[in-house]
Amino acid sequence: MIKKQKHIVATVEPDSIAEELGLEPGDEILKINNEEIKDILDYRFLVQDEEIVLTVKTKQGETVNVEIEKDADEDLGIEFENDFMDNYRSCHNKCIFCFIDQMPPGMRETLYFKDDDDRLSFLQGNYVTLTNMDDDEIDRIIRYRLEPMNISFQAMNPELRCKMLNNRFAGDALKKVDKLYEAGIIMNGQIVLCKGWNDKEELEYSLKKLYQYVPVLESVSVVPVGLSKYREGLAHLEPFTKEDAKEVIKTVKKWQDKAYKEHGLHFVHASDEWYFLAEEELPDADVYDGYLQLSNGVGMIASEREDFYLEYNDLLEDYVTDPNHKDVKITCVTGKLAYSLIVELSKRMEELLPNLTIEVVAIRNDFFGELITVTGLITATDLMAQLKGKDLGDSLCIHECMLRSGEQVFLDDYTVSDVMSTLQVPVDIVKSNGGFISKILEIYER
Repeated sequence: MIKKQKHIVATVEPDSIAEELGLEPGDEILKINNEEIKDILDYRFLVQDEEIVLTVKTKQGETVNVEIEKDADEDLGIEFENDFMDNYRSCHNKCIFCFIDQMPPGMRETLYFKDDDDRLSFLQGNYVTLTNMDDDEIDRIIRYRLEPMNISFQAMNPELRCKMLNNRFAGDALKKVDKLYEAGIIMNGQIVLCKGWNDKEELEYSLKKLYQYVPVLESVSVVPVGLSKYREGLAHLEPFTKEDAKEVIKTVKKWQDKAYKEHGLHFVHASDEWYFLAEEELPDADVYDGYLQLSNGVGMIASEREDFYLEYNDLLEDYVTDPNHKDVKITCVTGKLAYSLIVELSKRMEELLPNLTIEVVAIRNDFFGELITVTGLITATDLMAQLKGKDLGDSLCIHECMLRSGEQVFLDDYTVSDVMSTLQVPVDIVKSNGGFISKILEIYER
Protein backbone atom coordinates (compact mmCIF):
# COMPACT_ATOMS: atom_id res chain seq x y z
CA MET A 1 0.00 0.00 0.00
CA ILE A 2 1.33 3.44 -1.02
CA LYS A 3 1.88 5.71 1.96
CA LYS A 4 -0.01 8.97 1.64
CA GLN A 5 2.17 12.07 1.47
CA LYS A 6 1.63 14.57 4.28
CA HIS A 7 1.56 18.26 3.33
CA ILE A 8 3.49 19.88 6.15
CA VAL A 9 4.00 23.64 6.20
CA ALA A 10 7.71 24.50 6.16
CA THR A 11 7.57 28.30 6.10
CA VAL A 12 4.96 31.04 6.21
CA GLU A 13 5.69 34.24 4.29
CA PRO A 14 5.59 37.48 6.30
CA ASP A 15 2.45 39.61 5.78
CA SER A 16 0.74 36.76 3.92
CA ILE A 17 -2.77 35.39 4.30
CA ALA A 18 -1.31 32.32 6.00
CA GLU A 19 0.44 34.48 8.62
CA GLU A 20 -2.74 36.46 9.21
CA LEU A 21 -4.61 33.20 9.82
CA GLY A 22 -2.00 32.09 12.33
CA LEU A 23 -0.69 29.14 10.35
CA GLU A 24 2.71 27.93 11.51
CA PRO A 25 5.51 25.66 10.34
CA GLY A 26 4.60 22.10 11.30
CA ASP A 27 0.89 22.52 10.54
CA GLU A 28 -0.53 20.02 8.05
CA ILE A 29 -2.89 21.05 5.25
CA LEU A 30 -5.50 18.31 4.91
CA LYS A 31 -8.13 19.62 2.48
CA ILE A 32 -9.23 22.64 0.49
CA ASN A 33 -12.98 23.03 0.00
CA ASN A 34 -13.36 19.53 1.42
CA GLU A 35 -11.21 18.06 -1.35
CA GLU A 36 -8.10 16.10 -0.46
CA ILE A 37 -4.85 17.44 -1.88
CA LYS A 38 -2.78 15.00 -3.90
CA ASP A 39 0.10 17.25 -4.90
CA ILE A 40 1.14 20.78 -5.82
CA LEU A 41 -1.19 20.83 -8.84
CA ASP A 42 -4.25 20.22 -6.66
CA TYR A 43 -3.07 22.88 -4.23
CA ARG A 44 -2.47 25.49 -6.91
CA PHE A 45 -5.81 24.83 -8.59
CA LEU A 46 -7.91 24.76 -5.43
CA VAL A 47 -6.48 27.94 -3.87
CA GLN A 48 -7.40 30.02 -6.92
CA ASP A 49 -10.99 30.60 -5.74
CA GLU A 50 -11.90 33.83 -3.98
CA GLU A 51 -13.60 31.92 -1.15
CA ILE A 52 -12.08 28.72 0.18
CA VAL A 53 -12.25 26.57 3.28
CA LEU A 54 -8.90 25.28 4.49
CA THR A 55 -8.84 22.15 6.65
CA VAL A 56 -5.74 22.21 8.83
CA LYS A 57 -4.30 19.85 11.39
CA THR A 58 -2.24 22.03 13.68
CA LYS A 59 1.11 20.86 14.98
CA GLN A 60 -0.62 20.48 18.36
CA GLY A 61 -2.91 17.85 16.77
CA GLU A 62 -6.15 19.85 16.52
CA THR A 63 -8.11 19.74 13.23
CA VAL A 64 -9.78 23.05 12.29
CA ASN A 65 -11.58 24.55 9.30
CA VAL A 66 -10.54 28.06 8.30
CA GLU A 67 -12.70 30.17 5.98
CA ILE A 68 -10.76 32.50 3.69
CA GLU A 69 -11.87 35.37 1.46
CA LYS A 70 -9.23 36.70 -0.90
CA ASP A 71 -8.57 37.95 -4.41
CA ALA A 72 -8.73 35.40 -7.20
CA ASP A 73 -5.37 33.70 -7.80
CA GLU A 74 -3.92 35.31 -4.64
CA ASP A 75 -1.48 32.91 -2.99
CA LEU A 76 -1.74 31.96 0.68
CA GLY A 77 1.98 32.41 1.33
CA ILE A 78 2.84 28.82 2.28
CA GLU A 79 5.87 26.77 1.40
CA PHE A 80 5.80 23.04 2.10
CA GLU A 81 8.47 20.68 3.37
CA ASN A 82 8.10 18.80 0.09
CA ASP A 83 7.66 21.57 -2.47
CA PHE A 84 6.19 19.08 -4.98
CA MET A 85 3.81 17.80 -2.26
CA ASP A 86 4.27 14.27 -3.60
CA ASN A 87 6.92 11.85 -4.82
CA TYR A 88 8.18 12.11 -8.38
CA ARG A 89 7.02 9.35 -10.70
CA SER A 90 9.83 7.31 -12.18
CA CYS A 91 9.83 5.86 -15.68
CA HIS A 92 9.19 2.13 -15.97
CA ASN A 93 10.01 1.94 -19.67
CA LYS A 94 13.30 0.61 -21.01
CA CYS A 95 13.55 2.83 -24.08
CA ILE A 96 16.22 1.83 -26.56
CA PHE A 97 17.28 5.48 -26.90
CA CYS A 98 17.35 6.46 -23.22
CA PHE A 99 20.43 8.57 -22.53
CA ILE A 100 20.35 7.85 -18.81
CA ASP A 101 21.05 4.19 -19.57
CA GLN A 102 24.18 5.42 -21.37
CA MET A 103 25.64 7.25 -18.38
CA PRO A 104 28.96 6.06 -16.98
CA PRO A 105 28.96 4.48 -13.52
CA GLY A 106 29.95 6.40 -10.42
CA MET A 107 28.11 9.67 -11.04
CA ARG A 108 25.75 11.32 -8.55
CA GLU A 109 22.56 9.38 -7.88
CA THR A 110 20.16 12.04 -9.20
CA LEU A 111 21.60 11.72 -12.72
CA TYR A 112 20.28 8.15 -12.93
CA PHE A 113 16.68 9.03 -12.05
CA LYS A 114 14.27 8.70 -14.97
CA ASP A 115 11.10 10.71 -14.56
CA ASP A 116 7.89 10.10 -16.47
CA ASP A 117 5.65 12.54 -14.63
CA ASP A 118 2.87 14.50 -16.34
CA ARG A 119 3.01 17.08 -13.54
CA LEU A 120 6.61 17.88 -14.44
CA SER A 121 5.48 18.27 -18.03
CA PHE A 122 3.29 21.18 -16.96
CA LEU A 123 5.58 22.62 -14.29
CA GLN A 124 8.99 22.22 -15.93
CA GLY A 125 8.41 21.30 -19.56
CA ASN A 126 9.51 17.66 -19.23
CA TYR A 127 8.31 15.15 -21.82
CA VAL A 128 6.17 12.17 -20.84
CA THR A 129 5.40 8.90 -22.59
CA LEU A 130 1.78 8.61 -21.29
CA THR A 131 2.52 5.06 -20.11
CA ASN A 132 2.59 6.18 -16.47
CA MET A 133 -0.86 7.80 -16.46
CA ASP A 134 -4.32 6.41 -15.79
CA ASP A 135 -7.68 7.82 -16.90
CA ASP A 136 -8.08 9.77 -13.66
CA GLU A 137 -4.85 11.61 -14.34
CA ILE A 138 -5.96 12.46 -17.89
CA ASP A 139 -9.26 13.73 -16.47
CA ARG A 140 -7.40 15.92 -13.99
CA ILE A 141 -5.26 17.41 -16.75
CA ILE A 142 -8.42 18.32 -18.62
CA ARG A 143 -10.19 19.64 -15.52
CA TYR A 144 -7.28 21.86 -14.49
CA ARG A 145 -6.38 22.79 -18.08
CA LEU A 146 -2.77 21.73 -17.55
CA GLU A 147 -1.27 22.84 -20.81
CA PRO A 148 0.82 22.62 -22.79
CA MET A 149 1.44 18.92 -22.24
CA ASN A 150 4.74 17.69 -23.67
CA ILE A 151 4.56 14.17 -25.03
CA SER A 152 7.26 11.76 -26.18
CA PHE A 153 5.59 10.10 -29.16
CA GLN A 154 8.64 8.40 -30.74
CA ALA A 155 6.43 6.38 -33.11
CA MET A 156 2.75 6.38 -33.98
CA ASN A 157 2.91 2.75 -35.05
CA PRO A 158 1.64 1.11 -31.83
CA GLU A 159 3.60 -2.11 -32.30
CA LEU A 160 6.84 -0.24 -33.02
CA ARG A 161 6.30 2.05 -30.05
CA CYS A 162 5.98 -0.97 -27.77
CA LYS A 163 9.30 -2.29 -29.07
CA MET A 164 11.12 1.04 -28.77
CA LEU A 165 9.89 1.67 -25.22
CA ASN A 166 10.07 -2.00 -24.21
CA ASN A 167 6.58 -1.66 -22.77
CA ARG A 168 3.70 -3.76 -24.07
CA PHE A 169 1.24 -1.00 -23.11
CA ALA A 170 3.07 1.81 -24.93
CA GLY A 171 0.96 1.48 -28.07
CA ASP A 172 -2.37 1.66 -26.22
CA ALA A 173 -1.12 4.71 -24.32
CA LEU A 174 -1.36 6.71 -27.55
CA LYS A 175 -5.17 6.57 -27.24
CA LYS A 176 -4.88 9.08 -24.39
CA VAL A 177 -3.79 11.67 -26.94
CA ASP A 178 -7.26 11.48 -28.51
CA LYS A 179 -8.86 12.44 -25.22
CA LEU A 180 -6.48 15.39 -24.74
CA TYR A 181 -7.09 16.49 -28.32
CA GLU A 182 -10.87 16.33 -27.98
CA ALA A 183 -10.64 18.46 -24.82
CA GLY A 184 -8.48 21.01 -26.64
CA ILE A 185 -5.45 20.56 -24.36
CA ILE A 186 -2.50 22.18 -26.14
CA MET A 187 0.30 19.68 -26.76
CA ASN A 188 3.89 19.62 -27.97
CA GLY A 189 5.56 16.42 -29.05
CA GLN A 190 8.95 14.91 -29.70
CA ILE A 191 10.32 12.06 -31.78
CA VAL A 192 13.76 10.73 -30.88
CA LEU A 193 14.84 9.30 -34.20
CA CYS A 194 16.73 5.99 -34.18
CA LYS A 195 18.29 4.78 -37.41
CA GLY A 196 16.60 1.65 -38.72
CA TRP A 197 13.77 1.91 -36.20
CA ASN A 198 11.46 4.91 -36.51
CA ASP A 199 13.05 6.83 -39.40
CA LYS A 200 12.23 6.89 -43.13
CA GLU A 201 8.76 5.36 -43.77
CA GLU A 202 7.99 5.15 -40.05
CA LEU A 203 8.79 8.85 -39.58
CA GLU A 204 6.55 9.67 -42.52
CA TYR A 205 3.77 7.57 -40.99
CA SER A 206 4.18 9.18 -37.57
CA LEU A 207 4.03 12.72 -38.96
CA LYS A 208 0.96 11.82 -41.02
CA LYS A 209 -0.84 10.54 -37.90
CA LEU A 210 0.31 13.44 -35.71
CA TYR A 211 -0.80 15.98 -38.31
CA GLN A 212 -4.39 15.01 -37.52
CA TYR A 213 -3.98 16.70 -34.11
CA VAL A 214 -2.88 20.08 -35.51
CA PRO A 215 -3.36 22.85 -34.32
CA VAL A 216 -4.05 21.49 -30.80
CA LEU A 217 -0.72 19.73 -31.24
CA GLU A 218 1.31 22.88 -31.79
CA SER A 219 4.68 21.37 -32.56
CA VAL A 220 6.69 18.19 -32.91
CA SER A 221 10.47 18.08 -32.70
CA VAL A 222 12.53 15.46 -34.48
CA VAL A 223 15.85 14.93 -32.70
CA PRO A 224 18.58 12.37 -33.40
CA VAL A 225 19.24 9.80 -30.71
CA GLY A 226 22.18 10.74 -28.52
CA LEU A 227 24.75 7.95 -28.50
CA SER A 228 27.36 7.91 -25.75
CA LYS A 229 30.24 5.43 -25.61
CA TYR A 230 28.58 3.60 -22.71
CA ARG A 231 26.21 1.30 -24.60
CA GLU A 232 27.37 -2.15 -23.58
CA GLY A 233 24.39 -4.48 -23.29
CA LEU A 234 22.00 -1.99 -24.91
CA ALA A 235 20.14 -2.20 -28.23
CA HIS A 236 22.33 -1.74 -31.28
CA LEU A 237 21.94 1.79 -32.64
CA GLU A 238 23.96 3.39 -35.40
CA PRO A 239 24.78 7.08 -35.81
CA PHE A 240 23.10 9.00 -38.62
CA THR A 241 25.09 10.05 -41.68
CA LYS A 242 25.12 13.29 -43.64
CA GLU A 243 22.80 11.71 -46.23
CA ASP A 244 20.41 10.57 -43.48
CA ALA A 245 20.28 14.09 -42.09
CA LYS A 246 19.47 15.55 -45.48
CA GLU A 247 16.60 13.09 -45.88
CA VAL A 248 15.19 13.98 -42.45
CA ILE A 249 15.35 17.71 -43.24
CA LYS A 250 13.60 17.09 -46.57
CA THR A 251 10.79 15.18 -44.85
CA VAL A 252 10.40 17.85 -42.18
CA LYS A 253 10.34 20.62 -44.80
CA LYS A 254 7.57 18.87 -46.73
CA TRP A 255 5.30 18.70 -43.68
CA GLN A 256 6.20 22.24 -42.64
CA ASP A 257 5.07 23.57 -46.00
CA LYS A 258 1.79 21.68 -45.77
CA ALA A 259 1.10 22.79 -42.19
CA TYR A 260 1.93 26.43 -42.83
CA LYS A 261 -0.32 26.54 -45.87
CA GLU A 262 -3.26 24.92 -44.07
CA HIS A 263 -2.83 26.12 -40.46
CA GLY A 264 -0.36 29.00 -40.42
CA LEU A 265 2.19 27.14 -38.29
CA HIS A 266 5.10 24.91 -39.22
CA PHE A 267 4.11 21.98 -36.96
CA VAL A 268 7.27 19.87 -37.21
CA HIS A 269 10.85 20.98 -36.58
CA ALA A 270 14.22 19.34 -37.02
CA SER A 271 16.66 19.97 -34.19
CA ASP A 272 19.83 21.91 -34.89
CA GLU A 273 21.96 18.75 -34.95
CA TRP A 274 20.41 17.66 -38.26
CA TYR A 275 21.51 20.84 -40.04
CA PHE A 276 24.97 20.58 -38.50
CA LEU A 277 25.28 16.98 -39.68
CA ALA A 278 23.86 17.74 -43.15
CA GLU A 279 26.07 20.82 -43.47
CA GLU A 280 23.02 22.88 -44.38
CA GLU A 281 21.95 26.37 -43.35
CA LEU A 282 19.53 26.63 -40.45
CA PRO A 283 15.99 27.89 -41.16
CA ASP A 284 15.09 31.53 -40.59
CA ALA A 285 13.97 32.44 -37.09
CA ASP A 286 10.28 32.79 -38.05
CA VAL A 287 10.13 29.11 -39.07
CA TYR A 288 10.38 28.09 -35.42
CA ASP A 289 6.92 29.47 -34.49
CA GLY A 290 8.20 31.33 -31.44
CA TYR A 291 10.72 28.62 -30.45
CA LEU A 292 8.19 26.20 -28.96
CA GLN A 293 10.80 23.43 -28.94
CA LEU A 294 13.83 25.34 -27.69
CA SER A 295 14.45 22.96 -24.78
CA ASN A 296 14.83 20.15 -27.32
CA GLY A 297 17.60 21.91 -29.19
CA VAL A 298 15.24 23.14 -31.90
CA GLY A 299 16.12 26.67 -32.97
CA MET A 300 18.64 27.17 -30.20
CA ILE A 301 21.31 28.53 -32.52
CA ALA A 302 18.83 30.76 -34.37
CA SER A 303 17.46 32.05 -31.06
CA GLU A 304 20.92 32.85 -29.67
CA ARG A 305 21.86 34.63 -32.90
CA GLU A 306 18.60 36.60 -32.92
CA ASP A 307 18.99 37.67 -29.28
CA PHE A 308 22.60 38.67 -29.93
CA TYR A 309 21.92 40.94 -32.90
CA LEU A 310 18.95 42.66 -31.25
CA GLU A 311 21.27 43.79 -28.47
CA TYR A 312 24.32 44.23 -30.69
CA ASN A 313 22.60 46.68 -33.05
CA ASP A 314 21.65 48.88 -30.09
CA LEU A 315 25.20 48.62 -28.81
CA LEU A 316 26.58 49.90 -32.12
CA GLU A 317 24.66 53.14 -31.60
CA ASP A 318 25.36 53.69 -27.91
CA TYR A 319 28.72 52.19 -27.01
CA VAL A 320 31.66 54.61 -26.88
CA THR A 321 34.87 52.83 -27.83
CA ASP A 322 38.29 53.61 -26.42
CA PRO A 323 41.01 53.04 -29.05
CA ASN A 324 43.63 53.00 -26.28
CA HIS A 325 41.92 50.30 -24.24
CA LYS A 326 44.26 47.72 -22.73
CA ASP A 327 44.59 44.33 -24.43
CA VAL A 328 41.99 41.81 -23.29
CA LYS A 329 41.96 38.13 -24.23
CA ILE A 330 38.97 35.88 -23.57
CA THR A 331 38.66 32.15 -24.22
CA CYS A 332 35.15 30.88 -24.95
CA VAL A 333 34.45 27.15 -24.88
CA THR A 334 31.54 25.46 -26.60
CA GLY A 335 30.42 22.15 -28.01
CA LYS A 336 31.09 21.40 -31.66
CA LEU A 337 27.45 22.04 -32.58
CA ALA A 338 27.52 25.74 -31.61
CA TYR A 339 31.14 26.41 -32.55
CA SER A 340 30.50 28.35 -35.79
CA LEU A 341 27.87 30.50 -34.06
CA ILE A 342 30.16 31.46 -31.19
CA VAL A 343 32.95 32.26 -33.66
CA GLU A 344 30.56 34.55 -35.57
CA LEU A 345 29.39 36.37 -32.45
CA SER A 346 32.93 36.69 -31.14
CA LYS A 347 34.10 38.34 -34.37
CA ARG A 348 31.33 40.91 -34.05
CA MET A 349 32.49 41.76 -30.54
CA GLU A 350 36.11 42.04 -31.69
CA GLU A 351 35.02 44.45 -34.42
CA LEU A 352 33.31 46.63 -31.82
CA LEU A 353 35.85 46.60 -29.00
CA PRO A 354 39.45 47.71 -29.62
CA ASN A 355 42.23 45.37 -28.50
CA LEU A 356 39.82 42.55 -27.69
CA THR A 357 40.72 39.00 -28.73
CA ILE A 358 38.30 36.12 -28.30
CA GLU A 359 39.52 32.59 -28.91
CA VAL A 360 36.75 30.06 -29.35
CA VAL A 361 37.54 26.44 -28.49
CA ALA A 362 35.29 23.52 -29.44
CA ILE A 363 35.60 20.94 -26.69
CA ARG A 364 35.75 17.34 -27.87
CA ASN A 365 33.47 15.20 -25.71
CA ASP A 366 35.78 12.44 -24.55
CA PHE A 367 33.72 11.87 -21.40
CA PHE A 368 30.55 10.69 -23.18
CA GLY A 369 32.02 10.08 -26.63
CA GLU A 370 32.74 12.19 -29.71
CA LEU A 371 29.23 11.71 -31.12
CA ILE A 372 27.96 14.05 -28.39
CA THR A 373 28.36 17.59 -29.73
CA VAL A 374 26.06 19.73 -27.56
CA THR A 375 27.47 22.28 -25.13
CA GLY A 376 25.25 21.18 -22.25
CA LEU A 377 27.02 17.82 -21.95
CA ILE A 378 30.55 19.20 -21.66
CA THR A 379 32.18 18.10 -18.41
CA ALA A 380 34.86 19.74 -16.32
CA THR A 381 36.98 16.65 -16.91
CA ASP A 382 37.17 17.41 -20.64
CA LEU A 383 37.55 21.14 -20.06
CA MET A 384 40.53 20.74 -17.78
CA ALA A 385 42.20 18.02 -19.86
CA GLN A 386 41.95 19.91 -23.16
CA LEU A 387 42.75 23.41 -21.87
CA LYS A 388 45.45 22.72 -19.30
CA GLY A 389 48.70 24.46 -20.14
CA LYS A 390 47.13 26.79 -22.71
CA ASP A 391 47.18 30.60 -22.57
CA LEU A 392 43.53 31.27 -21.78
CA GLY A 393 43.96 35.01 -21.30
CA ASP A 394 41.99 37.08 -18.84
CA SER A 395 38.90 34.86 -18.61
CA LEU A 396 37.45 31.49 -19.53
CA CYS A 397 33.79 31.83 -20.57
CA ILE A 398 31.48 28.83 -20.20
CA HIS A 399 27.75 28.61 -20.83
CA GLU A 400 25.41 28.07 -17.89
CA CYS A 401 23.94 24.98 -19.58
CA MET A 402 27.09 23.09 -18.58
CA LEU A 403 26.20 23.48 -14.90
CA ARG A 404 23.58 22.03 -12.61
CA SER A 405 20.64 24.45 -12.43
CA GLY A 406 21.23 27.15 -9.85
CA GLU A 407 24.65 25.77 -8.88
CA GLN A 408 28.26 25.91 -10.05
CA VAL A 409 28.64 22.14 -10.44
CA PHE A 410 29.36 20.28 -13.68
CA LEU A 411 27.85 16.92 -14.67
CA ASP A 412 30.91 15.09 -13.39
CA ASP A 413 30.60 16.83 -9.98
CA TYR A 414 33.62 19.06 -10.40
CA THR A 415 32.93 22.69 -9.52
CA VAL A 416 33.72 25.96 -11.24
CA SER A 417 36.26 26.54 -8.47
CA ASP A 418 37.96 23.27 -9.39
CA VAL A 419 38.29 24.41 -13.00
CA MET A 420 39.64 27.82 -11.95
CA SER A 421 42.19 26.22 -9.67
CA THR A 422 43.36 23.71 -12.28
CA LEU A 423 43.53 26.11 -15.22
CA GLN A 424 44.63 29.15 -13.21
CA VAL A 425 42.15 31.49 -14.89
CA PRO A 426 38.95 33.28 -13.79
CA VAL A 427 35.82 31.51 -15.06
CA ASP A 428 32.84 33.58 -16.21
CA ILE A 429 29.41 32.06 -16.77
CA VAL A 430 27.37 33.20 -19.77
CA LYS A 431 23.63 33.25 -19.20
CA SER A 432 21.06 32.09 -21.76
CA ASN A 433 18.79 34.45 -23.70
CA GLY A 434 21.29 37.00 -24.91
CA GLY A 435 23.82 36.88 -22.08
CA PHE A 436 26.87 36.71 -24.34
CA ILE A 437 27.24 40.44 -24.98
CA SER A 438 26.77 41.51 -21.37
CA LYS A 439 29.34 38.98 -20.17
CA ILE A 440 31.94 39.99 -22.76
CA LEU A 441 31.44 43.66 -21.89
CA GLU A 442 31.72 42.90 -18.18
CA ILE A 443 35.07 41.18 -18.68
CA TYR A 444 36.31 43.82 -21.13
CA GLU A 445 35.52 46.68 -18.76
CA ARG A 446 37.08 45.20 -15.61
